[in-house]
Amino acid sequence: MEVHCHGFGDVDFSDFTKVDLVRLDAWCAREGVLSLPTMYLHRAQLAEFEAFVRDYDRMRREGGLRHIAGIALEGPLLASHGGTPAPTVWAPTRGEWERLAALGEFGLKYTVLSPDAFSPASELHDAPGARETGFAWLVPLLMAHGIRPALGHFTRADPARSAAQVDEIVDLAWQSDWSGQGVRVVTDHLFNDMPLTIRHAFRTTRARKERDALIASYDLPNWTLQGMADIAGPVPAAIMRQAAAGRIAACINFDGEHVDLAIAARAVQLMGVENSMMMTDRCDSARLGGQDLHQTADNGLWYQDAGVVAAGSVPLARQMANARAQGLSDEEVHALVAGTAHRVFGLSVGADLRVSAA
Repeated sequence: MEVHCHGFGDVDFSDFTKVDLVRLDAWCAREGVLSLPTMYLHRAQLAEFEAFVRDYDRMRREGGLRHIAGIALEGPLLASHGGTPAPTVWAPTRGEWERLAALGEFGLKYTVLSPDAFSPASELHDAPGARETGFAWLVPLLMAHGIRPALGHFTRADPARSAAQVDEIVDLAWQSDWSGQGVRVVTDHLFNDMPLTIRHAFRTTRARKERDALIASYDLPNWTLQGMADIAGPVPAAIMRQAAAGRIAACINFDGEHVDLAIAARAVQLMGVENSMMMTDRCDSARLGGQDLHQTADNGLWYQDAGVVAAGSVPLARQMANARAQGLSDEEVHALVAGTAHRVFGLSVGADLRVSAA
């Protein structure tokens, strides 16, 4: 299952007014995957997005879509936009959140939001929408409509505060009335867009020359959940601890470019494959969310003009091979790409979705 992906072929999912769902479903069928197309949302396009999700639901109920497991949003409530197009980062008002939450009944599965969104360091701190909302109001609203908060896009101003916000959101989610099926909280990619005390990726030729010595110095075999705050920082430690407890399903990238493969594999071992999902962050074309992208000679990542990573390009099959090369068994890899996601998103309960073996 492609849990977090941005575009297949020449289709930019964020240009949802032009997304041909039948064509996308056929593409997923050819690849042998279910997908959760992940989209960016401009504020001015909220009504169009509502219509799109409702159309998706109608087509799914009519039996025309069997390989699109739902729709996901990246944002708009992001404290730091990172590779996300800046115009798609905004603080919805209560009324706008209520409109978004209502889409849970029609197939909106999660929305990426920043635990730091209301903090002083957030780009959205002074936005009018942020002043009238807050997690104590927002998280129960999402839960009531079966929409999972996906935690990501942290600031680096106060890691301890960010970690505490992770715990607060998870607690709120598990204390709220839940109308969905599966796990109530997921994440954006672990180790990316969050404060760290380790180097988690080696994306240039120069960096890769230092990689083996640095990874050896991290002593990965002796990593423990209890020691992660000192090893990698409070934020990844909070996420991994909550995931190991079954209260978060954590996404992690195995392209070897977003996150070093040895680090990714060790994190999965600590959290448990039953609490971890492989994500690609995949985009197949040089355009995403209305912005042109480019690649470099050093890796297969897609970059914005400012040199910020916007997306990946490595398909799920290659990421599965990467995980096996790190010593994960076929059963563990299957859990990462299928079993966990099916449980997390409740797809095994009344889901009319069929997919050939990958």
